[in-house]
Amino acid sequence: MEKRILGLDPGLAILGFGLISCTQNPDQITDKSVKMVDFGVIQTSAKMDMGQRLCTLFDDLHTVIQELQPDLVAVEKLFFYRMSSTILVAQARGVLLLALAQHQLTYVEFTPAQIKQALTGYGNADKSEVQDAVAQELDLDEIPRPDDAADALAVALTAWYQLPPVQGKPTRGSSF
Repeated sequence: MEKRILGLDPGLAILGFGLISCTQNPDQITDKSVKMVDFGVIQTSAKMDMGQRLCTLFDDLHTVIQELQPDLVAVEKLFFYRMSSTILVAQARGVLLLALAQHQLTYVEFTPAQIKQALTGYGNADKSEVQDAVAQELDLDEIPRPDDAADALAVALTAWYQLPPVQGKPTRGSSF
């Protein structure tokens, strides 16, 4: 069975995305694999007005969803860093959630600490440790760039780690 998980790292200037494909043999619970399918970013310019930036995120995210056809979406939860940037990211995140709702996609959310814990075993790991774990888990020769794309792949991997194992033969309507 295959499941395609789209990870999203929300941002107004840069929204990172990464799609992984996970497979599991229902007859062998330990027979699981994951591979990177695609990654990238959606960028908006600070020279654009806010409405244009949000429209660009919305339109480009629709295109990404249509092209990649995910089964599940994983989103990094909003992290309160600086109030001014938090508000901008929250606006971008609202557009992101609207696009997911329009495509009737199920999503899960993870805090930065949950993502770090899932990938490195340590909730306070630094960015380079998480990126190294992404490259290692996906058997990549180098860390995906820009950082926002690598972060999105980390979110997708966290969702994969949380999926329950498939036991026995799947039945109609069962999920992975």
